[in-house]
Amino acid sequence: MKLCISEATTMPRSFAEDVVDFAAAGCAGMEVWLTKLETHLETHSAAETRRLLEDQRMTLAAASYQGGLLLSQGEQRKAHYDHFRKRLDICQQLSIPTVVVVADFVAQVEPTDLERAVGSLQQAAQWAAGFDVQLALEFRGSSTFCASLDTALALIAQCGEPNVGVCLDVFHYYTGPSKFEDLRYLNSANLKFVQVSDLAGVPREVATDAQRVFPGEGDFQLRAIVEQLRAVGYDGWVSLELMNPVLWQTKAPAVIELGWKSLERLVA
Repeated sequence: MKLCISEATTMPRSFAEDVVDFAAAGCAGMEVWLTKLETHLETHSAAETRRLLEDQRMTLAAASYQGGLLLSQGEQRKAHYDHFRKRLDICQQLSIPTVVVVADFVAQVEPTDLERAVGSLQQAAQWAAGFDVQLALEFRGSSTFCASLDTALALIAQCGEPNVGVCLDVFHYYTGPSKFEDLRYLNSANLKFVQVSDLAGVPREVATDAQRVFPGEGDFQLRAIVEQLRAVGYDGWVSLELMNPVLWQTKAPAVIELGWKSLERLVA
């Protein structure tokens, strides 16, 4: 497995600052936060950005995240897909292999939503394939739609596109309705990306992204998940994703160094 850190872990920092800070801490892989990259590209060309990455020997593992693709309709759908196409072009230019896609938020799920979501996921996958990009569908434990690993895998299977798989975010896995037996349905083909974090002393029903902590500092049984990933032959990226405002106020190099060490211990 290859290790990287998400820019969500250092949210106040810019894309260029993250590249330099991550490299200085010995982290050679980065999960891009797309809005940071888009802001960076407003004042820097793709060629300049590629040189920055080459100089720092930084690999962009994936880009997070794209929403609004599965259930939106009308003008809203057009706006989301126009934005998606621009992001795919960026990913192609910077050799970012994977885009994390999240399901739309809906107040109530209708039977027709599942059929619409499958068709939309197929379309998004076909667009992405044209840019040599794969999609990783992330389920979110608190959502009304696509809240579990089981549902995400079902949507991917019905979609039938080879460049679509699941993004396994262990925070949403543990705080949502997913079950341990769901992990056995993962394989090297349908698992495209993994995000890790931990949670300490907080009831899962009320846990929020802001309470994520470094792997090994909380209650999640992360070693069991890593062993299951090894058992299914997963050799892709494992990303540290901490959306914790307390960490955002800490000096970024220290956060990156601590995060990198926690990842290394987790997969050791």
